[in-house]
Amino acid sequence: MFLNWSEYRSTLFATLGKFAKMQPEFMKGIQQMDKGVSEHQHLDPKTHELIALAVAVTTRCDGCLSVHVDAAAKHGATREEIAEALAVAINLNAGAAMVYTARALDVYDNLPQK
Repeated sequence: MFLNWSEYRSTLFATLGKFAKMQPEFMKGIQQMDKGVSEHQHLDPKTHELIALAVAVTTRCDGCLSVHVDAAAKHGATREEIAEALAVAINLNAGAAMVYTARALDVYDNLPQK
């Protein structure tokens, strides 16, 4: 096991709680944004969490993984559904790397000292 994820999540929440006391107005804004995406007008909560996991993998956020895997499971996501969502994220990262490969070659092609 990489980490004790439950312990990590608890420590993360405790640390963010301290930050919230230092920056209460900022945290109110974050909470308002979270509330806005949590209203589930068109997507069910499990789908929201699977999207969050895909983003967490692409942004390499351990805290996000810890929180959203837990939430996805609580909303009924199976290990297989989580794996499928993560495969989509991996594929997108590969695609993004290919796009940026084209951009890097474009930079080279436009160097003045060739």
